[in-house]
Amino acid sequence: MKATDLIVAFGVFLIIVLILVPLSPLLLDFLLIVSISLSIVVLLLTMFSHEVLDLSVFPPLLLILTLFRLSLNISSTRLILGNSGNAGAVVRTFGGFVIGGNLAVGLVIFAIIVVVQFIVITKGSERVAEVSARFTLDAMPGKQMAIDADLNAGLITEVQARARRLKIQREADFYGAMDGASKFVKGDAIVGILIVLINMIGGLAIGVVSEGKSFGEAIQIYTLATVGDGLVSQLPALLVSTATGIIVTRSASENNLGHDITSQFSAQPIVLLIAAAMVFTLGTIPGLPKFPIFLLAASLGTLGLILRRRSRAAQSAPAAEDGEIAGQGDKAENVVSLISVDPIELEIGYGLITLADPSQGGDLSDRIIMIRRQCAVDLGMVIPGIRLRDNVTLKTNGYVMKIRGDEVARGDIMPEHLLAMSPDGDNHGIIGTATTEPSFGLPALWISKSEREKAETAGFTIVDPPSVIATHLSEILRRHAHELLDRQQVQVLVEHLKETQPTLVEEVFPKLYSLGDLQKVLAGLLREAVAIRDLTTIVETMADFASVTRNSDTLVEFVRQRLKRAISRKFIPGGKARVITLDPQLEQLILERLRNTDQGSFIALAPDQIQQVMRNLQTAVEDMLSMGLTPVVLTSPAVRPHFKKMADQLAPDLAVLSYNEIEATVELQADRMVGVSA
Repeated sequence: MKATDLIVAFGVFLIIVLILVPLSPLLLDFLLIVSISLSIVVLLLTMFSHEVLDLSVFPPLLLILTLFRLSLNISSTRLILGNSGNAGAVVRTFGGFVIGGNLAVGLVIFAIIVVVQFIVITKGSERVAEVSARFTLDAMPGKQMAIDADLNAGLITEVQARARRLKIQREADFYGAMDGASKFVKGDAIVGILIVLINMIGGLAIGVVSEGKSFGEAIQIYTLATVGDGLVSQLPALLVSTATGIIVTRSASENNLGHDITSQFSAQPIVLLIAAAMVFTLGTIPGLPKFPIFLLAASLGTLGLILRRRSRAAQSAPAAEDGEIAGQGDKAENVVSLISVDPIELEIGYGLITLADPSQGGDLSDRIIMIRRQCAVDLGMVIPGIRLRDNVTLKTNGYVMKIRGDEVARGDIMPEHLLAMSPDGDNHGIIGTATTEPSFGLPALWISKSEREKAETAGFTIVDPPSVIATHLSEILRRHAHELLDRQQVQVLVEHLKETQPTLVEEVFPKLYSLGDLQKVLAGLLREAVAIRDLTTIVETMADFASVTRNSDTLVEFVRQRLKRAISRKFIPGGKARVITLDPQLEQLILERLRNTDQGSFIALAPDQIQQVMRNLQTAVEDMLSMGLTPVVLTSPAVRPHFKKMADQLAPDLAVLSYNEIEATVELQADRMVGVSA
């Protein structure tokens, strides 16, 4: 526990003690000055704060200050009634200052102060706090939707979105607390009035009956003390009530209250000039004092002319300095904004807007958020923000996906229908519009919702339109994850790793490798759908082989071998698989024809040999698919990366693994073999 926590707790305890323990007039004087000083500090804090959350502690602070004033009221009442009206110099001075030489006038002035405090400031602050709390709570859903929209559009990061959501929640909590705290201010004002009446009536009774004073003498003594005590308690209460009103009426601004008032009043010099003319006209009315009116009119007119001259100078200065260059700079800035591209874009036709509009029941935006989170779990990288926008040039029910401004996929949706996929390719009498499932290219039907039960009974897989788009987008992101991983994201991953592995990061970066080297290795893993979540193992492997090679392709192979547990679990989930192998003669031929250049390595096979290998590979893959098996090609470590490049021409998603990437516990059965001849 911190020392400040103990001090605050002890301070609250002392406030409670003040209610019970009698105080000397000297100590009461000191505490009354403390109360006034604290109220001034609170008032100034509210005036110099930029937004309400700068003083989020205000509601409990208001309660503590109110309790402090009430404890002092009780202590002063004890001294007034038990010490012949002597409650200290502060009470006596304030009472004499207000009453002066006329008791009736003093009482009227004190009553006016109390009424202003209770009716005007306290009542208004209470109402504003209540309305602000209600409006803040009502606006929360809209603000949350705006944050989600900015997050999906890539305008803010996940961390920024979380901070903005927390700020909204804190604002709602603050206004809710202020709604309740304002009741303390109202109750404090009522108690202050009652204490004044009790002191006056009780003091008169004690002075006349117990002390034997005359009625006039008792009134003079106890009324002075009562009014002084009421004023010395109402003054800090008035300051705190004013602070309450200021903070609940403050709108969002980047500056404090004083700056806002001066800047906004001086923003319209013409207003001051018109006001000067009207005040001057007022001075022409017979009977009104001329000097103060004409002095005020002259002051307003002079101030208005000065501000108007400054405003014109500020507006003309940039044009005189820059001339045509300023205009050209604006145009250049607009052009620069036009050439920027988003990492990922999902454009939809206007017929699909309802799928993305939460007000119409659309949840596509929420699905996009879930896709990014799932990709972070599955791939180990943070997918950049996905900009979702409508495009009137597309088909009504069409959509397009873009990576860095280039189209990578498109599709068509029937919003009021369902996508049904048959397990065996037969329609089974289901009526629908034939189509192709966009993610995996499977034959499917768009069916009406009335056909759903019949299709499910026939074994069809049913998918709603938002899920079709979401699944397609998810596959595109996985397929192009290596393109989306830039150096900035790699920097974020390294900083995250540094929190848990500082020694490793300091050893490797930048002494052994640059961020660009790590980016190439991570992109090589993502290109073949290998997750990069285990960044510690990846970086440690790169450090272990730093003295052997700096070639990114070779480092990828070393890292894959270290990640064999994850690779085996991903591509051979059951621990047992039937695989496609390569003919040893083909592997030997690939190694013999391998050529390394500055632009990379390639296999110098004859065109007819490449065609034979591709035909044999296609036959083996189709055979595996016909048996309901996921095709996996198994090769030697030296051949794997080169054969993978060849296989990408036929099947980019085909898994090509090496023997060193398979755990010893995995059972493998060679089902097909690919050779160099048919």
